[in-house]
Amino acid sequence: MRQRFIAVTTMVLIFAGFHAYAAQRAEAQATFEYHLLATNKTSTMEEELNEASEAGFRFETVMGGDTAFGGDEVVVIMSRGTSEDTAGRYQYKLLATQRTSTMEKEIQEAGDAGYVYVGQTVFSSFFGGDEVTVILERDRDEPDSSRYEYLLLATSRTSTMQEELQESAANGFTLVGMTVGKTAFGGKEVVAILRRSEAE
Repeated sequence: MRQRFIAVTTMVLIFAGFHAYAAQRAEAQATFEYHLLATNKTSTMEEELNEASEAGFRFETVMGGDTAFGGDEVVVIMSRGTSEDTAGRYQYKLLATQRTSTMEKEIQEAGDAGYVYVGQTVFSSFFGGDEVTVILERDRDEPDSSRYEYLLLATSRTSTMQEELQESAANGFTLVGMTVGKTAFGGKEVVAILRRSEAE
């Protein structure tokens, strides 16, 4: 009798635990959703990012490469919580260039306008060839909350990159992203982006 009581109690606890897990999973699914953007034209991705932002989505991650149906594409995943209203809060800027020498200047100009680095990739675009692509985000509710000085390092030699990273770290810069790819002027390059607070 005692063994039957223990068995029944165990089954009840397992059943209750399963329902609690299922309820938590259902709640998570109901309050969070994703949106995927994919294009082989970087010129249209910025517009699509901001359109998704108007619907309450926020940037999560980016990757460039071959997809089964789209060929070489930039693929971005965005997310939103259905329990909060963030429609239009975040504004996005996409920078794409074959010349890493100009990217640092463009990132800094965006940073001075209140944008913050959130992701980067390298991919073969439909019109531009191999491009370094960087995405930046600005919070319209807190436009002056974070201002940074940016530094871009690009080299085809990993030993040189280590030395430059170490030197940059000594000057207060923190690594925020890195890609490896063929760029128009540098060949196969390691491209690293770093930043430090303007107050430093």
